[in-house]
Amino acid sequence: MLYTFKSDAAAPVIMFADVAKKLIAILGKDPEDVKGIVTVEQLPNAIERLRAAIDEDKARQAAHDEETEEQQEAAAAAGKTGMGAPVGLAQRAWPLLDMLQSSLKDGVPVVWGV
Repeated sequence: MLYTFKSDAAAPVIMFADVAKKLIAILGKDPEDVKGIVTVEQLPNAIERLRAAIDEDKARQAAHDEETEEQQEAAAAAGKTGMGAPVGLAQRAWPLLDMLQSSLKDGVPVVWGV
């Protein structure tokens, strides 16, 4: 299932359900609701929460990048490098964060499932 986040301040952001639900929960909303809204009043808190999650994911990724040479060779042998490397939450969250920031600037809400 796909989730489409919409705002009059930005282009739509489309995500697979598993990632979208994770981000919706980070925003402080119920991830099981197929329809939702981040009101203009809720945008600053939602942006703060999403930024904190991105920073946490980046820190976790930095710790992961300090792997030993043996671990890096094992990952390369398993095809988990380059384009095969996992995509982190920080990378997936940036488009939504950009939408939230643009929406706050323009004073419009962000919705999904409508």
